[in-house]
Amino acid sequence: MKLHPVILPISPEDQRLRGRERVLAQSRRAREALTLSCEASGIAPGPLTTDARGAPIPFDDTHWSLSHKTRFVAAVVGPTPIGIDIEEIRPRNEDLYGYIADEEEWALTDRNWETFFRYWTAKEAVLKTAGVGLSHLRKARIHALLGKDYLIVDYGSHLWPVKHFRFQDHIVALMNDDYEVDWDLR
Repeated sequence: MKLHPVILPISPEDQRLRGRERVLAQSRRAREALTLSCEASGIAPGPLTTDARGAPIPFDDTHWSLSHKTRFVAAVVGPTPIGIDIEEIRPRNEDLYGYIADEEEWALTDRNWETFFRYWTAKEAVLKTAGVGLSHLRKARIHALLGKDYLIVDYGSHLWPVKHFRFQDHIVALMNDDYEVDWDLR
């Protein structure tokens, strides 16, 4: 099986929105990306509902995940639980290095902002797949780096494979159970 994650830009007009209007515009655009992922996967889009914690509820045995930032959204559907996350790679407060990973995890590679967001997106994609929130972030640990676009996260006594895709100044993580991935950047 092949997964078809779709990444779409947010219009300049919607990027200028603020507050709730901005979030609603990003959510609409992410749902457009999800519809395109369904089409590429040969799946009829279904109702997009969430449980009490906000975790997506599968439709017709199809799992789904969305992510949005100021300039881009990402979405994917698949036959098993799935998670996707997108982030803009940009410097932040350096105190966040210790929040996202401990010294053992940082010992696996160079400490820089690209790695920070690689770790962040991988952990968030795994937590989305598991149906839990960011309150579990510290329980997710980088287990191994297998090249620049593939790593393993240890969470809940399970090893989760995560693939990365980079474009412009963004990074996308996809927890994918080793499916072939056909990234669609529009």
